[in-house]
Amino acid sequence: MKNILYLFILATIFYVQSCAEEALDTAPVISLVSMIPTTVKEYTDSIIIVIQYNDNDGDIGIPDADKNSLWIQDSRLDNPDEYFITPLAPLETDVSIEGQFRIKLKNTFKLGTATQEITKFSIWLFDRAGNKSNILETTELIITD
Repeated sequence: MKNILYLFILATIFYVQSCAEEALDTAPVISLVSMIPTTVKEYTDSIIIVIQYNDNDGDIGIPDADKNSLWIQDSRLDNPDEYFITPLAPLETDVSIEGQFRIKLKNTFKLGTATQEITKFSIWLFDRAGNKSNILETTELIITD
């Protein structure tokens, strides 16, 4: 009888663990492909950041253009900027998606009076279910006069 009880407890533990792993797998995963250029002239040059995304349930992007799902935090600032992402897979589907998207940042500026500043960006997103991706950090960006 004890053996059956132990087997039942062990099976329950494995079941709970597998459910927790499945819940974790629904959060999007992002990685930095590139950021160019790495030196920009303030107010003049744009920055192109290319991000690779993977999402097991395909719910990246929100159909309501008034809701943002991408955040970019300049390391020099207290608050991130928010951006809209249109749905990357058909709504009401549960399909694994992966791909890349490009982010164009315009009009980057220095905060101080030095001839150059160095910053980095932290980037993350939320899917429609509210799952937060990992936070990626870009390489350094030099901003000049």
